[in-house]
Amino acid sequence: MPQHSAILGTGSYLPRRAVSNQELTDFLAAKGVETSAEWIQTRTGILQRHFAEGDETNTSMATAAAKQALAKAGVDAQSVDLIILATSTPDQIFPSTACGVQAALGAQRAMAFDIQAVCSGFVYALTVADSMIRSGQVRNALVIGSEVFSRLMDWMDRTTCVLFGDGAGAAFLQVSEEPGVLGCELKADGTLGCILNADGRIENGRIVGDPFLRMDGQAVFKQAVSVLGSSAISLFESVDFQLDQLDFLVPHQANVRILHAVARKLKLPESRVVVTVGQHGNTSAASVPLALDLAVSSGLIKKGHNVLLQGVGGGFTWGSVLVRM
Repeated sequence: MPQHSAILGTGSYLPRRAVSNQELTDFLAAKGVETSAEWIQTRTGILQRHFAEGDETNTSMATAAAKQALAKAGVDAQSVDLIILATSTPDQIFPSTACGVQAALGAQRAMAFDIQAVCSGFVYALTVADSMIRSGQVRNALVIGSEVFSRLMDWMDRTTCVLFGDGAGAAFLQVSEEPGVLGCELKADGTLGCILNADGRIENGRIVGDPFLRMDGQAVFKQAVSVLGSSAISLFESVDFQLDQLDFLVPHQANVRILHAVARKLKLPESRVVVTVGQHGNTSAASVPLALDLAVSSGLIKKGHNVLLQGVGGGFTWGSVLVRM
């Protein structure tokens, strides 16, 4: 009998410190950077974001989100066979943040590794976990997105520093006789790497290149709307799924204008689009699992709902995963 994977539990973690638009604009004004709380909200839909304190690391946030997902699934960490952590902001070059989470959870049986696809990281990681479960290599998998983008910001660049926040989200997947993950599609275009990047690196003990995140906002907006719409249509066709069967879209939470544009392109009512960007800003690989957990925890997304998860980010990467909760 063919094996499938299903999401049995979700979890999330947001750092203790919530920073409102007004607090951020006051901070930027002291540096001579002009913006306003109204400008941020109007242009992005963001009301606040969370910034990690000194004792909040990528590993600690990811671990907290993972513990929630395990608890909701009613599974002990000892049962986990696989931990995949999507991040662009690891705690160190190596070992991987996933190995740190494995140690913190006491999940000694689990293989563990990081995956780097920036804001598409969670859907990339979910696809890998689904493939490994369906192939019979593992039975129980933790998929996590965790980021500390506040430590990658140039606070003199208002086009980026008002957008991003920190956080972590997780999903627990288990082998299932009934399909939970209905289909996946991943894409990339490396020729567009220049529109969203952080190209600094460590070389001979020093930082070489620009260590801050840089973005061509208009180019990213245009590409995101185009590829997310096309990805959804392509995936639905490949699994013989009709749009009217979709209960909710959980897209990467980058900018409310992108979310609304994608909804229009898919002719999807905005009431069926999960929007949480106002609460936590763009948390890169953490944004999709954060939004999914908030929707599940609030009772908006229920067991049996068909949900489309979508990510788009630097690389340029994008992808879609269709799941039945």
